[in-house]
Formats: sequence, structure tokens, C-alpha cells
Amino acid sequence: MGAVASSDSSTGSTGAVAGAAAAGKNGHGTVRAEGLAEKTGSTAQNAEAARNEPGSGEKAQSARAAKTTQSASAQQVLKLAEKQVGISEGRGGQTKFHDWYVRSNAAKATAARDGGSVSSYNGAQWCNMFVSWLGAQTGTKGMGADAYTVAHAKWFEKTGHWGHKAKPGAVVFFNWNGGGVEGIQHVGMVVKDNGDGTIDTIEGNTSNKVMKKTRDEAQVAGYGYPQYRG
Repeated sequence: MGAVASSDSSTGSTGAVAGAAAAGKNGHGTVRAEGLAEKTGSTAQNAEAARNEPGSGEKAQSARAAKTTQSASAQQVLKLAEKQVGISEGRGGQTKFHDWYVRSNAAKATAARDGGSVSSYNGAQWCNMFVSWLGAQTGTKGMGADAYTVAHAKWFEKTGHWGHKAKPGAVVFFNWNGGGVEGIQHVGMVVKDNGDGTIDTIEGNTSNKVMKKTRDEAQVAGYGYPQYRG
């Protein structure tokens, strides 16, 4: 299956897995498909351009977003993220974000990149699926779509939309050990830079649900900057 990565530092549960061995929800490892770094940019870009087959009750909203020629604003994305707070995993660790991702063209692209089947994303770590879902539902340009945090971060780097300043609506990538991109374990959305070395976020797959968190910036590997309107 395509690679996935997610973690909740408050519970100590982490995952950074790739390839067919990634089928388990709680898998942990750092194996990646050969040549991933070279393929990452085009895969994420193509997946975003193709958009998706939305699942759940957001089909009409996503269809409208796909037709618009103007990107969403950061405020629109954060408003949608706020509405998801409290959503938790169901049977088998499944969420509506999994349901959407396995139907999307992004899943086909990342599964082809990393090996395995699209169905293996069901019940897998889903923090990056949540971020990708937000981008798809709002029609945000330059958000990218992936299930693997390291690949998604590298795509932001390759497209020139990567940096180290917290901004509302930025995609924040975490490495709990304070390292770089290769060790990224989790991802979320920046709500606010508190100006005291911490940021407020909204994240999926945190204690098995969508949660608001306050994180130490020392745990941040970097930020991806979607091409928001305004």
C-alpha cells in the first residue's frame, strides 16, 4: 500500500511506514519505496490536479470546489477543520477521511508510487489523509494530497512552498525528536502562532480523533504553504 505516517506524541504512538508492510494501523518503520524522493513531486502534483471521488456527505461541496477557479482562503480551510474536531475512529480504525481517500485519485497515485493496494489505506494512520481531505473539500490550490507525511513535505519543498514560519493555515509537519524532513512523524494545520514558542493546531489521528492541540515549535520539522486566496 502507499506509505502513511502519523503519531500522537501525548500517547507515544508513532508511525512512519511504507510499502506493503504498512498494512497495519499501528505499524512503525522507516522503509520507503526505492526512488521515492524523485517521484514525490510529480505524484502529489498529479494527484491534486486530478482531484478525487469524494466520499461521505461532502460530495456536493467537493464538486463545487473542483469547479472554482480561485483557491480557498486559509480561514475557510480552518473553519472546515474546526467542524471536524471530535470526530473519532470507528470500527477497525476507520473514519470518513479514509473513506474519501481510498476513493480518490490521490490514493491510486500514492499506492502506485509506494506499492500495494488502495484498499490497504483503510484503517491506516490518517493524519495526512485528514489534511488532504481539507484541501480537496475546499478546492485549495497547492495543498497536495498524500497519505505519507515525508512524501508530502518533500512535495512542498520541491514546489517551493516550504519554510519555517508558522502561519495560520500552514500545513505543519512534526518530528518529535526535533530532526528534519526524513524523520517526520505527524502533520496538522496551524491555527495560530502564539508568539511564545508554541503553536495552536488542529490535527487528525491524535488520540484516534480530530483534536485541537498546542505544540512546541521545537517539534516542528517545517511548514508547507498552500496557495491560499487573499
